[in-house]
Amino acid sequence: MKTLLRLLSSPVIVAAAILVALTGIVSLTGAAVTHVTQIAIYALYAVGVNLLIGYLGLVPFGASLFFGCASYAVAFTLGSTLSNELLALAWSMVFSFALAAVLGGIILRRKGLYFSLITLACSQVAFEIAFKWTEVTGGENGIQNVPRPLFPGAYAFHWFTLVVVICGIALMWRLAHTPVGRLMQAVRDNDQRATMLGYNTFIVRWIGFCISAVAVGAAGGLLAMMLQGAYADNMSWQRAGDPVLMAALGGVHHFLGPVFGAITFLMLENELSVVTDNWWLIFAPIIIIFALLSPEGMAGIAQRLVKRDRWTLTRNTIPPRPASIRPYVPAARARGDKGGEPVLSVRGLSKRFGSIVTQADISLDVYANQLHSIIGPNGAGKTTFFNILTGFIRADAGKITLRGEDISALKPYERARRGVARSFQILSVFPHLTAFENVRIAVARARSPWRGFWRDAYRDEETNAAVWSVLAAVGLADRAVDLSSELSHGENRLLEIAITLAGNASVLLLDEPLAGLAESDRKVVSDLIVRLSRSHAVLLIEHDIDRVLSLSDRITVLHQGRLIADGRPQEVAHNPEVIAAYMGKAKADAAAPVLRPVPAATIPPRAPERPVLLRFKGVCAGYGGGTVLEGVDLEVHQSEVVALLGRNGVGKTTALRTMMGAIHAHEGEVIFDGQDVTRLRADRINRLGISIVPEGRRLFPNLTVQENLTLAARAGGASQEEVCDLFPKLRVLMRSKAENLSGGERQMVAIARALMVPSRLILLDEPYEGLAPAVVHEVKEAVLKLTTRASLVIVEHHAEEVLAMADRAYVLVNGRIAFEGTAQALADDIALQDRLLGIAAA
Repeated sequence: MKTLLRLLSSPVIVAAAILVALTGIVSLTGAAVTHVTQIAIYALYAVGVNLLIGYLGLVPFGASLFFGCASYAVAFTLGSTLSNELLALAWSMVFSFALAAVLGGIILRRKGLYFSLITLACSQVAFEIAFKWTEVTGGENGIQNVPRPLFPGAYAFHWFTLVVVICGIALMWRLAHTPVGRLMQAVRDNDQRATMLGYNTFIVRWIGFCISAVAVGAAGGLLAMMLQGAYADNMSWQRAGDPVLMAALGGVHHFLGPVFGAITFLMLENELSVVTDNWWLIFAPIIIIFALLSPEGMAGIAQRLVKRDRWTLTRNTIPPRPASIRPYVPAARARGDKGGEPVLSVRGLSKRFGSIVTQADISLDVYANQLHSIIGPNGAGKTTFFNILTGFIRADAGKITLRGEDISALKPYERARRGVARSFQILSVFPHLTAFENVRIAVARARSPWRGFWRDAYRDEETNAAVWSVLAAVGLADRAVDLSSELSHGENRLLEIAITLAGNASVLLLDEPLAGLAESDRKVVSDLIVRLSRSHAVLLIEHDIDRVLSLSDRITVLHQGRLIADGRPQEVAHNPEVIAAYMGKAKADAAAPVLRPVPAATIPPRAPERPVLLRFKGVCAGYGGGTVLEGVDLEVHQSEVVALLGRNGVGKTTALRTMMGAIHAHEGEVIFDGQDVTRLRADRINRLGISIVPEGRRLFPNLTVQENLTLAARAGGASQEEVCDLFPKLRVLMRSKAENLSGGERQMVAIARALMVPSRLILLDEPYEGLAPAVVHEVKEAVLKLTTRASLVIVEHHAEEVLAMADRAYVLVNGRIAFEGTAQALADDIALQDRLLGIAAA
């Protein structure tokens, strides 16, 4: 009974039932059966196109190239070279595959908009040739009187077409569940992550492109046989978007969506064209209504009615959980990597982007069974270093070897296959796949993804067992059936680590795995990283200095692209150059003492002497479901300067973005001048009187200084004359483009732009970053002048640069307030600064 119900619910059976039912209706009403034949052909056409849209994320506005060319290929050969419709159908598919194999190597070099435009251009070129090469193609009259020897009658050919279309839909449904079909969906979701698992994503897209062309070509060949001719208008730009519209109308993320869309599109076209020649005037609003009310098309409406919100491009099932999950055995341990020789070696690595040096002659070794951490201030080149190691960026000089093999010239997916696995600073998983499928994609790469090309991906028992082992190792076995998008941020971090270690990696590169995690999740992930370091070589980038010091076997410190320290945690923590990088030159003279762990807030805030302008009350905020700020309480009074300090990655910029409304707190309140602004948009908050001078200045580079200021100007703000009095240098720079200014000049313009609106609170994010000492003094003088105009919140990496001018200070540690008090009290307590802001042994 269950088997029968499963068969009846199969989309292939549903599609067959719909097409047969339509045939019965036209037979009873006496209508022409060719209309249903046309619907069936276009259903196959749309399903083939949706293989690119739904499964690969590519939108082809020129799939009509294969549709039209295949129809001409059949028209030229059927009755002459080819004797019957079966051979003609096979020829249309072979011809389309050959054409796609060649064009795909060129077109697939681009994605997104340019892919769509190139396919459209190719289709238009084919149309122009077919329409104007009259001697060969018949021009606007096309090729006519194509014979149909096996199925001369309309009904005979109709049933032949239905069999072909249903078989085509069945094959596409089967493809969706093969290892290749599942891999296509992974590439659609996250090309970069699939690459770092060792997949050549270009080849995956090329395979999908060719399969799509074969399905579309089969539909084109059937159309030529139905019309008994071939015509150029099927390739014109007016018709090129038809299959995309059909798929979108029905729902691109539902397997049967293109079928429903093709039926609706052709039936409406047929009925409306009888009413008026300008039927698009009626049809276009219908498309608009669907786009606005149901982005998932007709299938999306059906899902709302049955209260299901998952994509149905595949079956929503995973293999059954085994009664006993076998323990996870790391591939590195199985291979027997030893700690005596380095697993990964870097020698003389250098990279620059113009005048910016991100790596300067870096050399280091990474050993098996060690937790090796890389730390450094913002802009030190840590993530760029990872990008070079994994091949996403090519070094200007240097050599990278993995277990003695030079991998410097290898592509990212080739390095991944050699054993380099990576997690990313920004969460990188496959959001529309289940947790099980996320890990299965990684395991399949290690076990050869092309094995069992046509079998169901979930029938590989050995792969399934390996997936369950990895999920259990990270504590996600109970969430295996859930989509990644339904997991919490912490669970997705665990899932990303599971994906990273699921292959045959010997080196794990973990880029800020604790970012955005709550304290409880930090402990779980930290413990997992330590366990992994007992079986792998783990290279870790992390801003949580206290955890890095307590967990690491070895630490390397980068600063401004240079390697300034490398050794055991205790040695690195007392290195004067490291202290200088984190605390500033003024603090480098004294050795950093060995101090206790970070304390809670110790110094009580002074009693407010002025009205409160801005207040955070228990604010929790973050990105993508993650928590960066945890229960933050702070105040800014009128005419006050507040320093917001902390190490890298503790939430300083997040706090400023929450004040500005660029992100919204998911707990707590943000009160500005007595008004709750927690949920207001950034533009509305700006009009209430909060402005920001962002990190990196973010001017409009192609506009002049004057144009940058004019865009920001509002009634009640400073005039250009006033900002020029504040920054006299701007008078002579008004006609200069922002892209031609120095760093200090850009910072002056950014501050002046904030003054062009009537601001009561100005937020400055790293105002002295990247500036020469002389320029820092000039900008500091300008910031001091701002204190007479508005309250200031200043985020600055080096405390001494801002404490001298601040009234009060807050220090963040891992998203929580660890110090609140007077700026003078913090400035006088060097030991407290070392503990909260510097690098000291915990």
